[in-house]
Amino acid sequence: MKIRYRVELNSRAPVRCETILAARAFFFALLLCLGSVQGWAQQNDQQQLRGLDEQVQEIKSDVLSIAAELNQLEEKLLYPSGTQVAIFVALAKGDQMRLDAVRLQIDGQLVAHYIYSFKELEALRKGGVQRIYVGNVATGDHKLEVVVDGKLEGGADLSRTESFTFRKEVKPKLLGLTLAAPASGNTPIALGEW
Repeated sequence: MKIRYRVELNSRAPVRCETILAARAFFFALLLCLGSVQGWAQQNDQQQLRGLDEQVQEIKSDVLSIAAELNQLEEKLLYPSGTQVAIFVALAKGDQMRLDAVRLQIDGQLVAHYIYSFKELEALRKGGVQRIYVGNVATGDHKLEVVVDGKLEGGADLSRTESFTFRKEVKPKLLGLTLAAPASGNTPIALGEW
């Protein structure tokens, strides 16, 4: 912002040097004030931006917690506890089989097919457990067929199919599949209740 000023010399009113110096000092002081106001405005803008950023982070946190609650409610509605069956997969302790895929059928219906990544396989080897299926089945006896594809430690292909029966009561049913290479002396696919 440029400020222009003009001093007119009039033959009747002589201008003194003090007057010109005073005018210059006034305009210099005015410029300093404008500069400090501009600096104050920039600080105020930065504080407002920080405040907005904090509000955005709070809203983001609230949205994530609401989404988690909605997922839990959806699971309760879709899978009522009276008909719910959950199946988990784990590798036998110390087993070095490379698990590629697992397919599950309940009463002849394909209910789950999962292909494992390297990171997921490492997590299973370290004792992790994966929930591969959650669904609804009626009370009574059911047939579970498990197909496991992978490679043995020596590089040979592994493809195993096992059939199990389980009984579903009125309460939730938790089943665990423990997978192992047949050469390790363990049962290749074992089913247990959790």
